[in-house]
Amino acid sequence: MTNPPSDQARPALKVSTVTWVGLFIALFGMLIARQAVTHFYPVLTFSAAVWKESLIWLCAIALLAVICRGERLPLSSVGIGTSTWTKSLLWAVALAIVCAAIATVIVIITHYNGGPSAESFDRLPVWLITVICLRAGIVEEFFYRGYAIERLRLLGLNRFWAAAVPLLIFSVGHWTGGTVNIVIALALGVVLSMFYLWRRDLIANMIGHFLVDFVANVLPKLFS
Repeated sequence: MTNPPSDQARPALKVSTVTWVGLFIALFGMLIARQAVTHFYPVLTFSAAVWKESLIWLCAIALLAVICRGERLPLSSVGIGTSTWTKSLLWAVALAIVCAAIATVIVIITHYNGGPSAESFDRLPVWLITVICLRAGIVEEFFYRGYAIERLRLLGLNRFWAAAVPLLIFSVGHWTGGTVNIVIALALGVVLSMFYLWRRDLIANMIGHFLVDFVANVLPKLFS
């Protein structure tokens, strides 16, 4: 399921029901899981974070089942295994540097302090924050870049819209961190989406995303 060289929309193919289910999970699964937990835990606590992370991982497992058992497609259909680990790691570091630089500029300009949920998030154990960063890198890229872009292309959308639709949902989904957090998610999401369209290397996306979150949220705690 490689992208055609041109930016033209490919002819829409007949898409099975299971792929529609997969798209729903990829685009809205994380948001539904988070809001379900927020309904019972308005303030982010240790228990709330564990429930939220568990539900999001369950969504990721369900999407894997959709690909492997429902669609009967290889993981390369979502950009996994399309490059060597060495190349993926090198590109991941480059991605992380670019994204970190962009985020730093936005934070400095806006004096962003983490948004309304920052205090609750900072009270979580460092190991749990690390797990959250790991989940964010793996699952968010899996959902919003790998699966969503590839399957929207399969529906006939061109490269721009196939990337723009999940990018918009991904960005707005960061509203809990405030308006600036949405802007940061949008800016970094553009970089990650463009890279995926260029290289189709989801592993690099995942590692790069994780590194940015790890450096921003975990390293300061380890050295404080």
